[in-house]
Amino acid sequence: MADSDTSARRRKLDPDAVKAKLEEIDRDVETEKAHKNPRKRTVQDRLDDDNAYTSLYLDIFRVLTFLFLASCGLSYLISGGETLFWGMSNPPKYLQADWWKKQFRGPIYLTPAELAAYDGTDPTKPIYLAINWTIYDVSANRRTYGPGGSYHYFAGCDAARAYVTGCFAEDRTPDMRGVEEMFLPLDDPAVDRHWSGAELAQLRAKERAEAEKKVHEGLAHWVDFFRNNPKYDFVGYVKKPEGWPGTEPRRPLCEAAAKGRKRRVVPGQEGH
Repeated sequence: MADSDTSARRRKLDPDAVKAKLEEIDRDVETEKAHKNPRKRTVQDRLDDDNAYTSLYLDIFRVLTFLFLASCGLSYLISGGETLFWGMSNPPKYLQADWWKKQFRGPIYLTPAELAAYDGTDPTKPIYLAINWTIYDVSANRRTYGPGGSYHYFAGCDAARAYVTGCFAEDRTPDMRGVEEMFLPLDDPAVDRHWSGAELAQLRAKERAEAEKKVHEGLAHWVDFFRNNPKYDFVGYVKKPEGWPGTEPRRPLCEAAAKGRKRRVVPGQEGH
């Protein structure tokens, strides 16, 4: 009786449950085998990986090449050919050996004759100009201050007088004596008779003081221009000749500046 009951229970086992259990056991066995014996990489697997890396490097190279060429092209168009890779007639300061040398040396002192050698006629030398005995390197604007440039008159000398008078060719000198005369009114007996002698002397003194102030302000404007201009480097000073300016004759006012002088005007008749 007991044997028949046991047989009955065996017959009642669920086939699906047994099948699921067996499949689970098979999966566990396969997993264990995979951990113990991982699949060996084939030659094709290695080739596929190499091709993937090669493709990635090529994509990076293409992007960098495009950016480089685009940068060069845009730079060339915007700067008219003045680029690091297309050649630079006037490279920036930080790419010039002379600029770095200047950073580690003090101011230089040149005589007027020595300064004249830096007027731009020698392309191997920088272009210097001086104003009020102070020297600046204007090589960054070689087209303007070099030979044939509109301001070549100022190169290689101290032409402080010309900055005020406007006579570039005639006044290439730092001698400012008499420049104030360009701002003084002309004497005219027919007009001057409206003042007494004392009044006229007082008026002339006032006019001269105002004229000297205009000269000072006119020169100071250009001194500040070169001193504060980031394109032009301070170089040093011009050696003032001994006894100067007494060693040179007093210059007359240049023709263009003299023509700008007007007659003195009687108060109340300014509009006539």
